[in-house]
Parts: sequence; structure tokens; C-alpha cells
Amino acid sequence: MTITIDRSGCISCGVCEAICPKVFRLDDAGLAEVTQQPDKESEESAAQAAADCPVAVIIVEE
Repeated sequence: MTITIDRSGCISCGVCEAICPKVFRLDDAGLAEVTQQPDKESEESAAQAAADCPVAVIIVEE
């Protein structure tokens, strides 16, 4: 699984970081970024963060 974010559409809500802090964080500008790609243990929560993103800017590629 590979995660990317279309940061131009990020609204800085923090949902992704709250659901999967191992993979996502808000940077100094308040935009979501991927800190590391998900491992087997964090794949489920990373996928959930993508599904719960209110502006659907998290892209999951299998």
C-alpha cells in the first residue's frame, strides 16, 4: 500500500492524524503530510483515514 495526499485540497481538519498518527501528521503550515508509508500494522488505520477524509485528498494505491 502506498499513500499520497493532494495537499492542495487539504483543509487541515486533522482527521487523518487523529486516526493514524503513525502515517499522517499536520506540518507547520497545518497541511496533512505522510511521514512514513504504512506497514502491515498501520494499513487498516491508514485506509480508514483515507475513507474518513472529508475532502477525499488521501490517495491509496494497493
